[in-house]
Amino acid sequence: MAFSTLLLALAVASPALAEGEDAKKILKAMSDYVTGQQHILLKYDVDIEVITPHLEKLQFASSGEAKLSRPDKLRVTRTGGYSEVELVFDGKTATVLGKDSNTFAQVELPGSLDEMIDRLRAEHHIEMPGADLLLSDVYDELVAGVIEAKHIGRGVVDGVECEHLAFRNQETDWQLWVELGPTPIPRKYVITSKTLAAAPQYTLRIKSWDTDTPPDAKSFAFAPPQGAKSVDFTSLADVSELPAPAEALKE
Repeated sequence: MAFSTLLLALAVASPALAEGEDAKKILKAMSDYVTGQQHILLKYDVDIEVITPHLEKLQFASSGEAKLSRPDKLRVTRTGGYSEVELVFDGKTATVLGKDSNTFAQVELPGSLDEMIDRLRAEHHIEMPGADLLLSDVYDELVAGVIEAKHIGRGVVDGVECEHLAFRNQETDWQLWVELGPTPIPRKYVITSKTLAAAPQYTLRIKSWDTDTPPDAKSFAFAPPQGAKSVDFTSLADVSELPAPAEALKE
């Protein structure tokens, strides 16, 4: 390779390399901030897309709240048009309540939030894409498998100016909008599937974020509603973000 050609190649590669390192630097700052918070109370909106056999793209919306106390307490609620669900973890037992069917499933999972989330996903097929942002190793979890990173620029999410980051894996592309300033809060998170036709997306928006108000102990204690029935996870109904026909299309 001629010296001039080598210089040209370096000139082209250097901005991309710097862009990728800048994106990872912002992501690491966000991770350090989030994992450094002992208590988090947040409200969120979720949109999830499904592609029909006729290549029609449908979007389903839900909203919810989350309360977290590190290292081992969590309560999450989600309300959509097809289900109302609650997850409670007190450090020993994880409970998932389907409010529409008034049924709940419990499993003993003593350990940290990370361990609980991993086991619910692996052993009971409870999907929680946005939960990655609350893990104690957010950065390592998110960059695992990343083959390309970009700092796109800046954007505004719900009136908040953010850094816009984009990352690529083999099977997914994902984007993150991180609030500017001393509190780098993840304001928006988009996951795009590249293995399905029409590239459906999962979008999480964090609408409010409070780290100054410790949740009380009752926040993480599960009390079954009147008439609620205990079932195993395979019998737990009405906990998906999607109606049954759309859930089948996603598989």
